[in-house]
Amino acid sequence: MTRFEISQTDDTHVVLGKLTSPYGVKGWLKVYSYTSPMDSILEYPEWWVRQGEALKRISIVQGRRQGKGLVVQLEGVDDRSAAEALAQTDILMPKEALPELSDDEYYWHELEGMAVFTQAGERLGRVSYLFETGANDVMVIRGDSDSIDKRERLLPFLPDDVIIEISSQEGRMVVDWDPEF
Repeated sequence: MTRFEISQTDDTHVVLGKLTSPYGVKGWLKVYSYTSPMDSILEYPEWWVRQGEALKRISIVQGRRQGKGLVVQLEGVDDRSAAEALAQTDILMPKEALPELSDDEYYWHELEGMAVFTQAGERLGRVSYLFETGANDVMVIRGDSDSIDKRERLLPFLPDDVIIEISSQEGRMVVDWDPEF
């Protein structure tokens, strides 16, 4: 099982990252990528950026690693002022433009919101979000009105160890986890 770190924004788009700040004076921007590996965000020739409620399609001229991060030059963004206008905007992609995954791979946005059950059928809650720790990814499970309690649990995303079954069609996951832990 592989995961891809992309957050859901609505029913049609997912957030791939964020344009954070200008880089230099020629219109380049720093990019914070939610993809894993981080530079796979540069494989898309165009992005959608959200400014307020409006979505705008924009083409990538070029992008590269810069230090520990990424920088990108976007079409029509030729100076620092234009780059500043795009700073702090989300980078989105229509879901249908994402690469198709094999049966044992999941985008994080597909896991978020799933109901989580123990092997004994006890409902622990729903996947609120996931994050990386270095050793393994972690799911934050929040109790809801249908769960055994209202606790928040951190479960390692370890397929075939903690994660027993994922049913995208049913929106549910079965885990090998002691609810008291």
